[in-house]
Amino acid sequence: MPDYAIGLDLGGTNLRAAAIDRSGVMLDHISGATNFTEGREAVLADIVAAIVKLREKRGAAGLAGIGVGVPGFIRMKEGFITGSNNLPYLENFPVRDEISRRLAAPVILENDANAAALGEQWMGAGRGVDDLVLLTLGTGIGGGIVSGGRVLRGFVGMAGEIGHTTVVTNGNPCGCGNQGCLEKHASATAVTAMAQLMQLGHNLTSKDVYELARQSGEAGEKARTIWRVMGEALGMSLATLVNIFNFPLYLLSGGMLPAWEFFAPHMMETLERRSFTYRATKSETRIAQATLGNEAGLYGAAYLPWVEK
Repeated sequence: MPDYAIGLDLGGTNLRAAAIDRSGVMLDHISGATNFTEGREAVLADIVAAIVKLREKRGAAGLAGIGVGVPGFIRMKEGFITGSNNLPYLENFPVRDEISRRLAAPVILENDANAAALGEQWMGAGRGVDDLVLLTLGTGIGGGIVSGGRVLRGFVGMAGEIGHTTVVTNGNPCGCGNQGCLEKHASATAVTAMAQLMQLGHNLTSKDVYELARQSGEAGEKARTIWRVMGEALGMSLATLVNIFNFPLYLLSGGMLPAWEFFAPHMMETLERRSFTYRATKSETRIAQATLGNEAGLYGAAYLPWVEK
């Protein structure tokens, strides 16, 4: 009887893999840098080597399957990655089938935010909940939707791109071709852009803007305004999600969570004002912080073989 699965999380700078058993215990963990400057072959070799190392250590007989989480759109039927700025060498290449061929084992390819949502549902803040939405707040904004305990992917695998839904009519232009995307008004990139626009300083990080918001005086007031704008944009997005899905749980994760005290009150006020569904179900609908951090994607990727079997 298979007793563990392997999950791999491939990012723009790091590659991490883990062997995790059916009860959610992480048995082994590997991490390293992503060698994108060396080309596609180097990246594929690193992915395969990490998985082989874990499989050899734990034993092939007990392996339930392999899940790989990557940024970008996943065309699920073909096993291709498309629309990923972080993985230029793997664009429109049969990544899933090539990894599967080299390992002589089935591989499931999944969007990284979808994998993180599944990980939170399995072993994180969503335990015991079959339906949830996860927003990942980082350089950009990703989204993952779990419905009935399974990732909601859409007909080709591109569902859940919440960061590219409109929250400000004719707002800031986005690289996706739209204007007013949530990502352009509530991500770390958006926060730092607003800070520069408000002349708070050059080359500030979102953490710097958070530290400024804790101060008194004009700079502190400006920084708190930025977090208010960010919170209102998130509240707008959450209102739409609550109205559409009527799920019991909406989670937020990523590097922006330390500033929760500054943006969450505005987020919740906007959500309540703009969503009748939320007002009607406020005691049953939770908005909460995710708990697995950057390990959510590993757990979700490892869980895929059990969910998709």
